[in-house]
Amino acid sequence: MSSSRRSSSPDSNNTDVSGGSGEITADERKRKRMLSNRESARRSRARKQQRLEELVAEVARLQAENAATQSRIAAFEREFAKVDGENAVLRARHGELSGRLQSLGGVLEVLQMAGAAVDIPEMVTDDPMLRPWQPSFPPMQPIGF
Repeated sequence: MSSSRRSSSPDSNNTDVSGGSGEITADERKRKRMLSNRESARRSRARKQQRLEELVAEVARLQAENAATQSRIAAFEREFAKVDGENAVLRARHGELSGRLQSLGGVLEVLQMAGAAVDIPEMVTDDPMLRPWQPSFPPMQPIGF
């Protein structure tokens, strides 16, 4: 047996931890051990409860973050759909204007071959699509390093 265990026989000369002159019986050791175990179990339950509360708070935070992220994704999807629709309109206009330009180029070529003097007046319009040689956006600036 380990030297830390005390004999429970009445003729042993064990002393109390507090320095008193009493015997520590097996029942007292068992009671102290039970109290120690109960306190340890109480602390363990408290730690588990604290961890559970932390996890619940983290779940709530992550759910809120997830909802905010889903909201942002939905906003981006709406913006994408809008831009995609605008791009479809621009592609259609581009196709139409390219076709017109090609037709006009063919007519101009035929007229020039026929020796006709062709005077093309400058078109005044606010539509940037009808002025492809004048970009409707400011020129790009170089990126400085």
